[in-house]
Amino acid sequence: MSGDMKGQTWNQHVVKKENKTLVLQTIKEKAPISRASIAQVTGLNKGTVSSLVSELIDEDFIHESGTGESSGGRRPVMLLLNEKAGFTISVDLGVNKILGVMTDISGNRIMEKEINVDDNSVYNVSDDLFSLIDHLKEQAPSSRYGIIGIGVAVPGVVTTEGEILLAPNLGWKKVQLKDMLYERYKLPIIVENEANAGAYGEFIYGAGQNSKELIYISASIGIGVGLILDGKLYKGLRGFSGEFGHMTIEKDGLACRCGNRGCWELYASENALLEASEQHGLKNHSITDLVTKAEMRDTNALKVFEQIGDYLGVGITNIIHIFNPEQVIIGGSLAEGIPLLLPSIKKRIKQNAIGFNLDDVHLNEANLNKYSVVLGITAFNIENFFRSTVKEVSNGV
Repeated sequence: MSGDMKGQTWNQHVVKKENKTLVLQTIKEKAPISRASIAQVTGLNKGTVSSLVSELIDEDFIHESGTGESSGGRRPVMLLLNEKAGFTISVDLGVNKILGVMTDISGNRIMEKEINVDDNSVYNVSDDLFSLIDHLKEQAPSSRYGIIGIGVAVPGVVTTEGEILLAPNLGWKKVQLKDMLYERYKLPIIVENEANAGAYGEFIYGAGQNSKELIYISASIGIGVGLILDGKLYKGLRGFSGEFGHMTIEKDGLACRCGNRGCWELYASENALLEASEQHGLKNHSITDLVTKAEMRDTNALKVFEQIGDYLGVGITNIIHIFNPEQVIIGGSLAEGIPLLLPSIKKRIKQNAIGFNLDDVHLNEANLNKYSVVLGITAFNIENFFRSTVKEVSNGV
């Protein structure tokens, strides 16, 4: 075969792969949908759509289900994503607990398991992590593609290659978690920063579905920030974006585990809330206890939420000045106290923001609650699966 013919064949192959991915994505987003409607939405001709749909049915990505409304002729056959073609395992690896969730390829939660963590050493946590993943993996229903991917979110600096460079609140440095997981499971592995995952979870499945400029603040033991800019997750050059928890808001402030001083998370996190509550004579209380006390108009509890909300507002104002977002979503354990924190957050923004109208940005609590992070990881797993598997099937692999 001549070089020209090889090139032509290759180009046709690439175009077919892209068209197939487009058809599948259209079905995912708009199901139930007919072949004719797919042709209309994608701009592909009906013959191409019909051929690609047949392949996708043979490969168990989609299936036919009933008939739709007729517009005068024969009622069209409707197409749906085969949600049970495979399953994902997604994990939110926190400082005090690990949450693991199994979902189908539409992101529906099938099963979950949560374990508490007392010892944050890499050895102990990896043992707990493997045990949790093993449990979920063993419970997976039989399917054409099995477990399509495993993803783990970590509160730390994660490179685009999945190495955890630094996770201060876990006490981890240079942990090759992605390699460790791949060595054990030999499946597609994703390791991501938990705030990035939380931002993506809310963007795909939660409060941020209608926003293209979105800031997600994960306020728990520490603070992480995930950025959705122009409808895409922003990760920076090597994946280190969003480390706003370690921006300095007190230049000669408290010493942080990251090595700096005066970091935002020392003044506006769950730890900061609990420390402030002790300073106000409210000892050995959880966030839930403090919320209850504040709702009962306990003066000291109200002062604590006002103080932490004010510090949250300082950081959020800085972020607003940099990104001019449409929406700021607050997740993590502090989200439980959002109604109590919002007044002082808004007061600080109004006081400090330059040339800014508070009505320009929506401040919201995360819709997905404790699932923001794991469902972000789920979305990464699913996208990776469709991207790689449709490519492989189209290659005839």
